[in-house]
Amino acid sequence: MTYHPKSDFMAVMMQRGYLADCTDYQALDEALSQGVVTAYIGYDATAKSLHVGHLLNIMMLRWFQKTGHKPITLMGGGTTKVGDPSFRADERPLLTPDQIDANIDGMKQVFAKYLDYGESGNGALMLNNAEWLDGLNYLEFLRDIGRHFSVNRMLSFESVKSRLDREQSLSFLEFNYMILQAYDFLELYRRYDCTLQMGGSDQWGNIVNGIDLTRRVLDEEIYGLTSPLLTTSDGRKMGKSQGGAIWLNSDMLSPYEFWQFWRNTTDADVGRFLKLYTEMPLDECERLGALAGSEINDAKIVLANEVTALCHGAEAAAAAEATAREVFEKGGVGDDLPTLELSPADLGDGISIVQLIVKSGLAKSGKEAKRLIAENGARIDDAPLTDAGMMLDAGALASPVKLSAGKKRHALVKLAD
Repeated sequence: MTYHPKSDFMAVMMQRGYLADCTDYQALDEALSQGVVTAYIGYDATAKSLHVGHLLNIMMLRWFQKTGHKPITLMGGGTTKVGDPSFRADERPLLTPDQIDANIDGMKQVFAKYLDYGESGNGALMLNNAEWLDGLNYLEFLRDIGRHFSVNRMLSFESVKSRLDREQSLSFLEFNYMILQAYDFLELYRRYDCTLQMGGSDQWGNIVNGIDLTRRVLDEEIYGLTSPLLTTSDGRKMGKSQGGAIWLNSDMLSPYEFWQFWRNTTDADVGRFLKLYTEMPLDECERLGALAGSEINDAKIVLANEVTALCHGAEAAAAAEATAREVFEKGGVGDDLPTLELSPADLGDGISIVQLIVKSGLAKSGKEAKRLIAENGARIDDAPLTDAGMMLDAGALASPVKLSAGKKRHALVKLAD
């Protein structure tokens, strides 16, 4: 589709690769070009931190604010009690209200890095849908809102259909999720004149539901815009690594490990990720992404620095790069490596190298650690580690020991002071 946007925001979305679909490109673009628009993205509080999989949409909100509009981060204090069934094979574990509140507190730390929640005309708002969902009267809600939903149509949405096609159970609780999310959009329009919901393309059905509901109840036109669901060029879901999720909170993943994740980007993804996850000019993203051979590694360092500076600050990015150079180029130890501290009780009379590899997070199990050693993938202080039966005592750990899994993953082991 050839469409030349009028608004700065829509131009950014289209040129940098954020746009998968939109309910009405031209009407939304027109509204964006005529004044301040309010938009929201919802985040269920299923963990204490957001992860890299959320970063694309956080960047969309950041660009939305940078181009003069008002973003809302909607915390799912209410909807988390139900659980989003979209494209899941099973029901999410139900969390207590206290767990949900603790998760929201953890997630708030990230948004403050990307958005300005100040008092200005387009200052971001952080809201919690528990505010209007917790007090709903069930019978009134069924009568006033439920009557606008066709079960036939709800069953046709891909997120529900895929679950039923696989003959996997979908509880009535989860089936209600899309009604609640649609109701969020209606309430945000009523309370804050919010006319746009954004999200990943897996949320398309839920977004369209909210638009339909608002049209039926209030006879008002509102919009939806989705981003592509990103996979890396080798087909993996964005934000997952061998060690698990790439968290955005520094207490769940160190800035150094976060930096390393971006530094290890596949060559083919560098240009695309620079456009999506940094604010560098488009032509510079394309120039760096087109580098070949060893030069592409310089582009990966730029990517890692830019993304880490946004998430953890410029100092953390510079420290991570310095540590990486020390570790990789000089074979040094580096101050920022993930560190495992052992107490005298942990150490006892000695501890096996296999246990240390697992405890330091370089392998998930003893079996995996032994296989790493057998396949010559493990090193101790940069020397090949070949003996899976090796034991280390207090003498061996008198100074910190560096363990490595492959060329890119390292950890320090030291005795607690």
